[in-house]
Amino acid sequence: MSLHEQLTMVIQDVPAASMSTNELPLETRELRRLLDDFLNQEVINPLTQRPLKLGNYKWGVYAFYDYDNEPIYVGQTKESIRTRIKRHLTNQRTDAVAMSVLDPFEVYKIVVYPMPHLESCAPGDAQAKAQLDALEHLIYSQAIGASKFCAILNEKEPPIPRVEISAPQAYSGTIVSAAVRNIREHPDIRIARRTQTLSRLALIISQRRVQKGLRKVLHVQALRLEWLARKRFNSASDTVEDD
Repeated sequence: MSLHEQLTMVIQDVPAASMSTNELPLETRELRRLLDDFLNQEVINPLTQRPLKLGNYKWGVYAFYDYDNEPIYVGQTKESIRTRIKRHLTNQRTDAVAMSVLDPFEVYKIVVYPMPHLESCAPGDAQAKAQLDALEHLIYSQAIGASKFCAILNEKEPPIPRVEISAPQAYSGTIVSAAVRNIREHPDIRIARRTQTLSRLALIISQRRVQKGLRKVLHVQALRLEWLARKRFNSASDTVEDD
């Protein structure tokens, strides 16, 4: 039997439902479910004493962590915590994702710092924006301090704070289920993903004039890849490949 005939038989044997289903893949379903659970938790606004879903707060800062509990990215929003985080992880329309700075696959945990006292402020409020920038700088600095690489994947550093601020209450959540973690967590899979991300970023840099910050991200990605590959090498034992 020729290869063409074998492939034809395989295709004919595929159930029609597997080609026409409207159900999302497991990893996508689980991400959306856990992300919604996290963002839909109710948080009391201390000023109004009324509950508001965490993701519905407009002003706040968020931090992403990988499977090693390593901080990888810090961002801010003044439009909606839900909207901003979902752009990163589901719609994938942010510059960080489009430029291969951030791989959503790497995000295991999220920490959010909502700023309830700014809820009534308009997006153009300069004083509120100064507080938001100060909080982002604080969380960014803490992430750098907690990183084994003393660096995270932000292309740009937050503005130098013009006001003093203390971190508000933080809310953290895991957005990867046990089933999906079993698929993604294997170091060889993560090494392959990091290699792809690094390669895409290097290609982008080679094709345009970029700022130094993007080259910094390339360096950090290379450090992250080397660390994981070395850790995998040091823990691996010789095995015989199956034929």
